[in-house]
Amino acid sequence: MGGLLEGKKVLVTGVLDRRSIAFAAARLATEQSAQIALSSFGRAMNLTARTAKRLDPEPPILELDVNQPEDIQAVANDLKERWGELDGLVHAIAFAPEDALGGNFLTAEWPSVATALQTSAYSLKALAVGLADLMKPGSSVVGLDFDARVAWPAYDWMGVAKAAFESTSRYLARDLGERGIRVNLVSAGPIKTLAAKGISGFEEIEGEWGRQAPLGWNTGDPEPVGRAVVSLLSDWWPATTGELIHVDGGYHAMGAPIR
Repeated sequence: MGGLLEGKKVLVTGVLDRRSIAFAAARLATEQSAQIALSSFGRAMNLTARTAKRLDPEPPILELDVNQPEDIQAVANDLKERWGELDGLVHAIAFAPEDALGGNFLTAEWPSVATALQTSAYSLKALAVGLADLMKPGSSVVGLDFDARVAWPAYDWMGVAKAAFESTSRYLARDLGERGIRVNLVSAGPIKTLAAKGISGFEEIEGEWGRQAPLGWNTGDPEPVGRAVVSLLSDWWPATTGELIHVDGGYHAMGAPIR
C-alpha cells in the first residue's frame, strides 16, 4: 500500500540536525513514499550531509543560499534535470543577526533588520517563484512559522520578519492559486532546535508553553509539526491555501495561563 505522498517529489530546506522540524518533515515524507531532496549551504552543508545519512534512501543535498538568485536558478535547473517536476516545497529557512534579537529591538540597525526580513520572509517568495515553473496544479508550498500576532520575549526583529512571512504567504497564495499551487504555513510551538538555542531568552518562551497549552507541549518532539507539514504536502487539502495552521498544543487559543 502506498504512502500519503506516493509519487510526489519534494524539496525540503532547513535540515540541520535530527532535532529540527525540517528533519522530522523530511523523515516522515520519506516514510510516506515521497522522493525528497534537501538543501543547505556554506558551513551547514557538512551538518546537513551527516543528518541526511539518517534517512533511507539518503537524499541528495543541493547547495542553496536563498538570498542568491543564481543559487535558486541552479536548484531549479537541477530539479528539472533530476525529476522534471516538483510537487512540494518545505520552506524552513529563517535567520536574524544577533544584534536584531535578544532584547535589541530598539537598537538594531537597518542592515541587520534587512537581513532578517530578506532571509526569513522575502525568501519564501523568491524560492516559490523560482521553482513555480516546475510545479503543476495540486502542488504545495509549506512554510514553518512561529505565531507573529504578539510580541515575544527576545524574538524582536525575527518576530517582525515572521509577521512579514505570514503576509507573504497570503499574497503568494493569491498569485500562485491560478496555477493550482497551494501555499500554507504551520505555526509551531517552541522546539529545542539549533536555531532556537541561538536566541537569547528563548527559555522564557518555552517555559510558559507547557503550562498554558491545554494539550501540553514537548519542546523536544518536532514530529507533531512534521506530521502537519506532510499532511499539507499531500492531496488531502486540495482547497486550502493562504492558511496558517497552529500545531502548538492549543497555546495560541488560550487568553490566560492555565493553573
